[in-house]
Amino acid sequence: MGPERTDEVRAYIASGDIDRLAAHLVALTAQLDWGDWTYGPTDIVDALRDGLPEADRSRLVEALVAVIGAAPEGHGRILVSDLTLFLACLFKLEAPLALVGDVLARAERTWTFPHGNQVFQAVEVSFTHGLPVSGHVVALLRRMDTLSFLRGDRLRALLARTERPLLSPGEAWADQAIADAEAGGAAWERLLVHARTAKSAKPNRQWERAGRDILGEIGAEAAAAVMVRWLALVGRPRTFALDEGWDRGQYDPYNAQALHGIAWLLAFTPESPEAARALGRLAETALRKVPGIGPVCPKVANAAVYALSRLGGEASVAQLARLASRLTYRGTLKQVEAALDARASALGVSRAEVEEMAIPAYGLVAVGRRVERFGDATAELAVSGTTVTLTWRNAAGKVVKSPPPEVRREHAEAVAEFKASAKDVAKMLTAQSERLDRLFLARRTWRFDAWRERFLDHPLVGTLARRLLWTVDGRIHGFADGELRTLDDAPASPAPDARVELWHPIDSPAEEVAAGRNWLERHLVTQPFRQAHREIYPITVAEEATGTYSNRYAGHVLHQHRFHALAAVRGWADTLRLPVDAVFPPATRNLPEWGLRAEFWVAGHGDDTTGSGSHLSYLHLGTDQVRFYPIDAPANGAHADSGGYEQDRGHGTGEVPPLPLTDVPPMVFSEVMRDADLFVGVAGIGNDPTWADGGPRGRHRDYWTTYNLGELTAGALARRDLLARLLPRLAIGARCELDGRYLRVTGTLRGYAIHLGSGNVLMSPNDRYLCIVPKADAKTVPAGTYLPYEGDRTLSIILSKAMLLARDDLITDPTITRQFE
Repeated sequence: MGPERTDEVRAYIASGDIDRLAAHLVALTAQLDWGDWTYGPTDIVDALRDGLPEADRSRLVEALVAVIGAAPEGHGRILVSDLTLFLACLFKLEAPLALVGDVLARAERTWTFPHGNQVFQAVEVSFTHGLPVSGHVVALLRRMDTLSFLRGDRLRALLARTERPLLSPGEAWADQAIADAEAGGAAWERLLVHARTAKSAKPNRQWERAGRDILGEIGAEAAAAVMVRWLALVGRPRTFALDEGWDRGQYDPYNAQALHGIAWLLAFTPESPEAARALGRLAETALRKVPGIGPVCPKVANAAVYALSRLGGEASVAQLARLASRLTYRGTLKQVEAALDARASALGVSRAEVEEMAIPAYGLVAVGRRVERFGDATAELAVSGTTVTLTWRNAAGKVVKSPPPEVRREHAEAVAEFKASAKDVAKMLTAQSERLDRLFLARRTWRFDAWRERFLDHPLVGTLARRLLWTVDGRIHGFADGELRTLDDAPASPAPDARVELWHPIDSPAEEVAAGRNWLERHLVTQPFRQAHREIYPITVAEEATGTYSNRYAGHVLHQHRFHALAAVRGWADTLRLPVDAVFPPATRNLPEWGLRAEFWVAGHGDDTTGSGSHLSYLHLGTDQVRFYPIDAPANGAHADSGGYEQDRGHGTGEVPPLPLTDVPPMVFSEVMRDADLFVGVAGIGNDPTWADGGPRGRHRDYWTTYNLGELTAGALARRDLLARLLPRLAIGARCELDGRYLRVTGTLRGYAIHLGSGNVLMSPNDRYLCIVPKADAKTVPAGTYLPYEGDRTLSIILSKAMLLARDDLITDPTITRQFE
């Protein structure tokens, strides 16, 4: 099809046969699969605009409307409808009323309707004829106003006539806010309007004064309670579904502006645990990653952090401390850290002390336990390991699955607060476990009396601290049978000024490390992370030869986004690599207590990307060297897909060489290399069973195979030593044998070799790979199986696979059994 299609159109125009012209355009529309011709095909559009007499233009539109009326529902009818509206716009005719409702009904189910002029005309016709325009169409117009190529006088004029609804409907929180404002009166409506004007990083005095006036009219506490209820709904699925492909979990930008202001307004109300909790959750929810977009709405997250910093009480500081260990988005994380630093400065203490003192008890009275009465019923919140359980008992003392009906009816708010506290405890437990795990490099010491208050006897932190080993004046202690004890089980009563530190096995001889492990096993203490069984990474001969860098974890391929999230949890700063012509820093971990900066050099790997536009990023990274520099050394940088890092000497400073590895304190070297091992083990494609085929185009098959059959890392060697102690105590012990890099399991049908590094399985007789993908939420180890520490998912997977394969004759899962054939 070429110039002849234009000639045919001109011929129909010249003949004056409008019905045949309409039929021809309908056929072209179906052939081109094209409805809105705003951007083409320009040759036909030009022929119609320049050649069709004005008297025939309305006839053509009417003929097309007749075609639509006779057409069955479906894609073809939509295309003709779009063409008809386009021509009405082109000829400056009023859109046919018969089509207005149809186009708006389709448009409101999109995020931004691709045929903007048709929507504008349909809304204009609706206004002219007094037809209602739904709130969802108004929401669409507001979203279209965020796109510069659609923004203009015509859209602005329409928006000026659509001030209501006050927010864009379709999001759960906005629907609730609209309903509450309509029921609450003018002050509530002014509150939402004022919230929508929050556009800067911080509120100015005028904005704050106006906000406080509105809150005073409503009642600050009453307003806070309602706004907290709104924020609890943020992030829930849309209440008005969009067509497939449009809803990606993003916030409506009009509503996001209001969320910004609502967070600020909460900062001007009396602090409460509920408000702090809502703001902390809002910060996390607003930073949830949306594929192809990135964080949902960092501006809202920043507003929530600002509000927490303004509130400044114990509950708010606790939320900031939790966010400091959970957030990965650097912009918001910097604001969190600045808020905590400001709080520390105001109190005249260190940042670490602020975080320790701010941890709330969440109503726990004894360590890990809270009991509340609700009428004749009782509820118990108990912490066991990292699990938080709620147990309800009725008036007779019998355990029931949920609160009795009369409790839900008469104590609804108290029950809701109790359940919310349980969720808060679970979140804070995770954050505190990660904080304690990072204390090894913090060089922190405490007076015994302060340590006892903040750690051992703290109602929440105590559930973690009592499962760790500590040195008191240089001697290792643990907590068992209600008392602090030495490793020979003698009760200990240290002096208030005794010095306490978190014990690291690198500081102890082998026999003392063994004694610590035996003590934990004797008392069946499961540590919240590896401490007594912590891997030690000494400098190797190869690293002594390279001198200033380690290649121990070079040459691996990582899932970039998985690595990015894990790096943040471990205290590293990392920048996502984008396939652009720009320089990126390596992953770095600053160690101010040691005056050092650790670097893990990575680069974009391959041509697989995710996202679109400015949010396009590499799916994978390639790893290179680990290095150490003085903390104030100039930053290194390299192109996104290059490992050729160079120092930035643009400020007149000379090049600062990396430190010899032998000059790095052994604990620092070991902990940094442990992190690198963790990154490769958790984020590497070699440890991903779904990559057994080598991934896209199979190009990583050799790497995957080598990794899964390769030598064991320090972490895997520690895992093997632990299994040597555990297996004799298990029912499957007689069927298992440790053999070099593998745990060999003798099943009823055949034998298996489970790699101790990756957890992947080879089966006899020809070492064929057996794919067993564990479920993400499955309990991988049967109840009652003692493990000395939590957090090693690979160890749990190895044990669960061994228990499964030892009785392979009982396996019924077809995804496994068909691999036996």
